[in-house]
Parts: sequence; C-alpha cells; structure tokens
Amino acid sequence: MTIYAVGDIHGQKSFLDDALARIDADDGRDSEVIFLGDFTDRGPDSRGVIETLVRGQQAGRRWTCLKGNHDRMFRNFLTTSDIRDSNIKSGLPWTDERLGGITTLQSYGVSTGPGHSVRAMQREAQALVPATHQDFLANLSLYAERGRYLFVHAGIRPGLALADQVEDDLIWIRDPFLTSPDPHPWIVVHGHTALKTATHFGNRIDLDSGAGYGRPLSVAAFDGDGVFLLTEGGREPLRP
Repeated sequence: MTIYAVGDIHGQKSFLDDALARIDADDGRDSEVIFLGDFTDRGPDSRGVIETLVRGQQAGRRWTCLKGNHDRMFRNFLTTSDIRDSNIKSGLPWTDERLGGITTLQSYGVSTGPGHSVRAMQREAQALVPATHQDFLANLSLYAERGRYLFVHAGIRPGLALADQVEDDLIWIRDPFLTSPDPHPWIVVHGHTALKTATHFGNRIDLDSGAGYGRPLSVAAFDGDGVFLLTEGGREPLRP
C-alpha cells in the first residue's frame, strides 16, 4: 500500500491544499499521509494549515502528523511564553521575522508589533488559538516507523537505537546526521533542512524543499521499494 509524505508546510495553506489535491489525484485519499512537521511560522496562514489537518483527522483521514521544531516553539510560547530555544545557536527569539513566529500569531488575529509585550501576546494567543489546535500541537508524534522507512522531522543521531533517540535530535538535528554516509536501519525520510528540491541521498530522503521561503511543497509516494515525487503531471521517480 502506498504511503505519502509531505514536507515542511510552514503556514502555506494554499501549498497544502495543492499537495492534498495531488494525493487525491494519485488515488491516495484512503492511504496514510505522513506530514513531517513544521506546520507553522513564516507563511501567512499557520491557522489555516492546522485547521485543515485537525479537520482531516476528525473526518477519519489517515493522517499522521509529526512534531517539528517550529511547532514545539509555538506550543512553548502558548504554554510558558518562552520565545527562545537553546538549539538556536544564533540566539534569535521565535518572534524574530527570520523564524516567523509573528506571522503565526498574526494568522490567529493576535496583536503584534511595537508596544505589545511577549506576555500580552501570549495572553491574547491563549484566548484566540482554539483548544483543538492547542491539543493538536500537544499530541504530535516524534516519528513514524513504517517498514524500511523511518519518518521524522529533522533526522536521527547515527548509531543510536530508536528508543534512545531524544526529542531535541529528532526535531532539531543536522550534523552529524546530514553528513553521515553510512546506512541506517531504515531509509530516513525527513524535512527540517531546506533544499531547493526534494533529494534522495541513499540513506535518507530530504523532503523540505523550502515552502517556508515560497518554494513548492514536496510530496512523495512510497510504493513498495519505489519512491516518487508527486507533480502536477503525476509521479516522477526520486532516486539517489
């Protein structure tokens, strides 16, 4: 049975709608779709993205949604008003335009800009973000193991058993995961590290093609041993 995976959406609801249309056109409406996280930030409609995913799950769609680092930052803001994460080496806050948290808040109608303190924005967000969206963020999975494939937001720490992987790595890691040429127990399907196009590296597949920066959202179909990108014209093989 075909499994579909969707790369980082980053608030781009129109891109998500197009991706779902491509899956439906591939006769995949009843198949499992795994979303690789980072539903929020940068794009203009994080609220619309989460609402679409919530409604799909409520309607019984087989949609598995994984936790991305941006999704965790949004939830941390809602629950603790924290706008910083130690994994951001630059020290930039989630509210910096380069991380895109402000666009997420604006999509919910939160007042932002000069004169609005972090605490004030948090209080307003707590009132405006629906409980179903907050529950969605609280219950995202860290990974999905499906046969020869492991789906995860950022990657894994090479050589470490799956049970011993920690959340910070699963949603934040780059090196040594990205630079490791060695085979893993699975082909790891991930996002997090934006490329110009989805790329198969042999031991991993990166589906983050930069939707957060306005580039097309990547959708892949995993059908037996074959991996295909879904385009407007149909399936195209994705090979190492």
